[in-house]
Amino acid sequence: MTELLRGLEADAGRGQAMRNDMEETTMITRRAWLGAPLALPALLRPAAAQDAWPSRSVSVLLGYPPGGVTDFAARAVVERMGRALNQTMVLENRPGAATALANTAAAQARPDGYTLLMGTSTLAINPALQPNLTPKDPQKELTPIGTVFRTAFVLHVHPSVPARNTAELIAYAKANPGKLNFGSSGTGAVNHLCLELFRARAGIDVVHVPYRGGAAGLLDLRENRIQGMFSAVQEALPVIRDGVTRGLAISSKERAAAVPDLPPIADVLPGYDGVFWQGLFGPAGLPAPIVARAGAALREATTDTDLIARMAAQGVALTPGDGEALRRTLADETVLWGRLIREQNIRAE
Repeated sequence: MTELLRGLEADAGRGQAMRNDMEETTMITRRAWLGAPLALPALLRPAAAQDAWPSRSVSVLLGYPPGGVTDFAARAVVERMGRALNQTMVLENRPGAATALANTAAAQARPDGYTLLMGTSTLAINPALQPNLTPKDPQKELTPIGTVFRTAFVLHVHPSVPARNTAELIAYAKANPGKLNFGSSGTGAVNHLCLELFRARAGIDVVHVPYRGGAAGLLDLRENRIQGMFSAVQEALPVIRDGVTRGLAISSKERAAAVPDLPPIADVLPGYDGVFWQGLFGPAGLPAPIVARAGAALREATTDTDLIARMAAQGVALTPGDGEALRRTLADETVLWGRLIREQNIRAE
C-alpha cells in the first residue's frame, strides 16, 4: 500500500513538472511574439536608412584647392546633384599629398553615403608613381558611382618652332634631338604624362622641364625659355588667340568644343589619348541603393544642358556614365599610366 502511494505521488510530481514546463514554454513563446514587433524595425533599419538616403547633408571631398577648373566643375556638378536629391551637398576641398588626403579620407569613411569623393586621374597615377600613398589600391578601396568629366590638353609651341602641326613637330624634334624644352605642371602631373606618352609614341628626344603649376610654365613659354607645353584648354586659349603661342593639336582622341580647329594627336599617332578625368566615388561597400540614387542624381547633373554649355566654355566635356564606366576608366588608366611610369622610369619629385 505504501509503495502504491509513493508511485501515485511520483506520477503526480511528474505531471506537475510537465505542466510547469509547458507554462514556461508558453510564456517564452508569448514574450517572443510580443517582442517581434520591436525587433523587426531593428532588422529593417539598415534597409530603411538606405532607402531614405540622403536624409541629411552629404560631404563630397576634393583633393584640390579652391579655384581652377577641377574645383569649378566639381562644385557645379555637386550643386546640381543636390537639387536633384533635394538635399544639401557640400564640396569640401582637402588638398595635399597629390590628392591622397582626400582620397584616403573617403576610402576610410563609413559606407553610409554621407562622405563621397570627386576622384580624378591621380587615383590611376599614384599607385605607380607614389606607391606609399593611400589608398594603395583605389580599385578595391573605393566604390565607383559615375563619371563626371574629361578635359584634354592643348599641345602648343612658341612661334619660333617651325612646326604647324603634329607631324611637323615630330619631324623637327627628330632632326634636332634634345634641343626642344617642354614644360609641365610638375613631375607626374597628367600634362607631364601626356608629354611622356607623346615622346614615347613619337620616338623623339625632348627635355622635360617641370614647374610648380601650369602658370609658371606658360610664362616661360611666352618668353621662349621653353618651346612647348601641354596646357589645359582654358590656360592655352588666351595665349593662342593672342598669337603668343601656336596651337598644334588636342590630346584627347576627339576634338574639343572650345578649340574645334585643333585636330587630335591621334590623327598622327593612332590610339593616343591623354586626358584629365573626374569621377564620383564612395567608400568600398557602399550599398547598391545609395549607389543607384547618387548615380541617378549625377546623371541629371552631367546631362543638364545649361551645365554642359558652361563646362564646354571652360574646355571641360561632361561625360555621363555609370559606375561600371568609371570602373573601366580607372582600371584602364591604371594600366596605361602605370606602364608608362615604369617604362620611362618616372620618379616623383
